[in-house]
Amino acid sequence: MFLSADIVDITAPFILLNSCDANSLGVREGDRVSLTNQKTKHSEIVPVTISETFAVCGRALLTAGVNRDLMISAGDEIEILPAKRPASLDFIRKKVDGGKLTRPETAAIVSDIANNVLSQAEVTSYITAAYINGMDMDEVEYLTREMMASGETISFSKKPVVDKHSIGGVPGNKITLLVVPIIASSGLLIPKTSSRAITGAGGTADLMEALAPVAFSASEVQQMTEKVGGVIVWGGATNIVPVDDILISCEYPLKINGRGKMLASIIAKKAAVGSDTCVIDIPVGPGTKIADEAEGKVLASQLIDLGKRLGIKVECAVTYGGAPIGRNIGVNLEVAEALQVLENKDGFGSLVQKSCAVAGIALEMTGKAAVGNGADFAMAQIRNGKALSKLQEIIEIQGGDPKIKAADLSFGPFTYEVPASAEGIVLSVKNRALIDIARAAGSPSEHGAGLTLHKKPGETVKKGETLLTIYAEKEWRLSEAIELCRTTHPVSVGGMLLSRVGL
Repeated sequence: MFLSADIVDITAPFILLNSCDANSLGVREGDRVSLTNQKTKHSEIVPVTISETFAVCGRALLTAGVNRDLMISAGDEIEILPAKRPASLDFIRKKVDGGKLTRPETAAIVSDIANNVLSQAEVTSYITAAYINGMDMDEVEYLTREMMASGETISFSKKPVVDKHSIGGVPGNKITLLVVPIIASSGLLIPKTSSRAITGAGGTADLMEALAPVAFSASEVQQMTEKVGGVIVWGGATNIVPVDDILISCEYPLKINGRGKMLASIIAKKAAVGSDTCVIDIPVGPGTKIADEAEGKVLASQLIDLGKRLGIKVECAVTYGGAPIGRNIGVNLEVAEALQVLENKDGFGSLVQKSCAVAGIALEMTGKAAVGNGADFAMAQIRNGKALSKLQEIIEIQGGDPKIKAADLSFGPFTYEVPASAEGIVLSVKNRALIDIARAAGSPSEHGAGLTLHKKPGETVKKGETLLTIYAEKEWRLSEAIELCRTTHPVSVGGMLLSRVGL
């Protein structure tokens, strides 16, 4: 059948047919059809959706997600033929039933995800089945290798190539802005691809974008890394492990992140950028993704095992995640805090300590520092100014202004100071509440939005003293953040006596 094409700006990949055309083709909702661009002869297999109103008889409505590779113009004639039910659906059903997938079965699923053969609902079924029934390490390895093969890869002639990753879940975790220049300034290569915020107040790519562009191809990432030693870029623009972005988009509504898929996602990205040495930060504690140190060590052993299977030497840092890293949460606020550390050439507190600890492990793994001396070596790179100089090189090669300073970053003009209602000690902070308040204020889309946490657990506070300051670029967003702060009580203040029990 030949139909005229209309294009609609929807990212989900499917074709919308009127029921008259669907009946003529003999396809139903959820079936597949093969589409062929008559000019280029390029074909794609895509899921079918049927509508009586949006699609008219004789015309097919293609989403932008389908047309990305077909490159059909509105009004073009396209050939549409029924397509066979993909075998990958049988493999997904096998996983739903609790079975173990083979590598060819995993390869078929990943290939059909990458080529938009599977609908979003079918991909979600696969993710949910793996989440509920789990994956053994063989299945995780298969998924890792196939995810890696779904996109471009980078290979460096110079070794070692270092990478770092954080499991996430802790607000204010801007350590990549320190770790990458510390490692690169020591003479190592570190092509750091990062993500944007999904549920957080600022992903590493969002933070770096306040300093320089972050969207580059895989070849550009390689060239820049070889020239200055490191980059901090957005992984979504590189076509490195592109299937992971599809899986994440299907995970997002359910807020799930299965262990097997998480392992595969992390190691696939490291292998794809040519890394042979990787440090992984695993924050543990209340409000993080990992409940406690024991569970953190289990995850660490799995990451080390998977890394070994793919030829990557992995070490993990199980870190305290019960409070934000540093005191600022939000794009410009976090970037300014990181730059201040490098500009002042010293620093104390969780940001510097964690950054040097993580970078130090990589320096020890690669022989740049003696065992037990890595953190001191990393701190020396900050104090001698080499880390700052290297970050400036990275900013410049990515197209930013290398002369930018912490003082140049602006914060939202609408502010509110949250006072302590009583004198005492900060007993705890709620990580999730702090993130939600920063997001309500406008972060990460509005770079000047966020908050500063003036008092952290264990610190004393007087009645009326400021616990945190909220920044927003729009007055209505500030009002939203204030109201959320009032209902979530993100900072708990009390005395050392929690309660008295007696007769």
